[in-house]
Amino acid sequence: MTAKERKLLNKPGPGKTRGPVTDADEAHGSGLDRYDVAILDEMQRDARLSNAELASRIGLSAAPTWRRVKWLEAQGYITGYRAEIDRRRIGLGVLAFVRVDAERNNALATAALEDAIRSLPEVVACHYISGAGTFELHVVATDLDAYSRWSMDTLFKLPNVKDIHTSFSLGEVKAGAALPLAHLRPRGR
Repeated sequence: MTAKERKLLNKPGPGKTRGPVTDADEAHGSGLDRYDVAILDEMQRDARLSNAELASRIGLSAAPTWRRVKWLEAQGYITGYRAEIDRRRIGLGVLAFVRVDAERNNALATAALEDAIRSLPEVVACHYISGAGTFELHVVATDLDAYSRWSMDTLFKLPNVKDIHTSFSLGEVKAGAALPLAHLRPRGR
């Protein structure tokens, strides 16, 4: 925004007063600026921050920070909020990585399998994969016997499942990590 445009926006209309328009208050373009990236960074670390604390950490006042958070939500950058739960503490000691080979790879068969996978609470993540297989599932279970029963009674009975290949986690090195944001920051800062 040019100085002339800012001056025109700061000029109050008849009977109205208006505070100064700052760069942080302006409408967003299509990309993220340093304040947006800072908000995402802080909220990934702790989404329970009050708006006032978040504003303090990123160097803006509360009102523009709140507007930016709402904009990030509306644009789909922030897709939700949730608590991270330690699966072991709630009795889910097994984490399995399951490659599912589909019987047929056509749109209807794949859609039917996708819908069935989405409905399974034991599947905490599912990805299309390249190479051998069609999907890679992250599955949790209480123990190996429970996983074995679930795979035979549920997974193999899904539509179009040809075969499954399972690997078990022997220990987590890193989980629930925040996404890297360095590529979004302007260079040279």
